Amino acid sequence: MTGQDKHYLSMLVENVAGVLSRISGLIARRGYNIDSLSVCATEDARYSRMTIELQADERTFKQIQAQLGKQAEVVRLVELNASDSVLRELLLIKIRCDKTQIPEIADLNSIYKAKTVDITSSSMTLELTGKADKLDSFIDMLRPYGIIEMARSGSSALQRGSGCLREG
Repeated sequence: MTGQDKHYLSMLVENVAGVLSRISGLIARRGYNIDSLSVCATEDARYSRMTIELQADERTFKQIQAQLGKQAEVVRLVELNASDSVLRELLLIKIRCDKTQIPEIADLNSIYKAKTVDITSSSMTLELTGKADKLDSFIDMLRPYGIIEMARSGSSALQRGSGCLREG
C-alpha cells in the first residue's frame, strides 16, 4: 500500500456562506483530493453536517484534522471509524433497456434492493443506497446494458450508538 489510508471526518459546522469553500480549500492546499463530500442541513437550522472522505497518511491526516479544528465555523469535528459508523451513499443510474430486459433488471433490483424510479421504452432509471462496494458491484452488473448516465452522492455517515455529533 502507498501509506495512505482512507479517513472519514464528520463535522458540525455553522450554516453560513463560504464555509464549504474554506473547508475544501484547506484540504486542497495540503495537496489532497477529497474522495467524497456530503453536506446537508441538520435538525438545527444553525448548523450543517459535513462528511468528508479522503486518503492521506496518518501524519498528514492529523495535520488536516488540526487545521480544520481551528476554523471558526467548525463547531465539532470527529474522525469516524468505518466499523463503528453507518456509512451510506446514494446512486441514481440510467441504463438502456428494452421491454424484454425488464424482468432480468427487476431481478437485479431485487438482489441489490434497488428501486426503479423511471422507465421509458428505451431506458430505466434505478435508485440504490448502500455502502460504496455494493454500489460499485451494482454498477458493474449494469454495464452490459449500457449506462446512459449516473449520479452518485458522497458518503453520509453517523456514528453507531446513542451518541450525537452535536453533543461532543
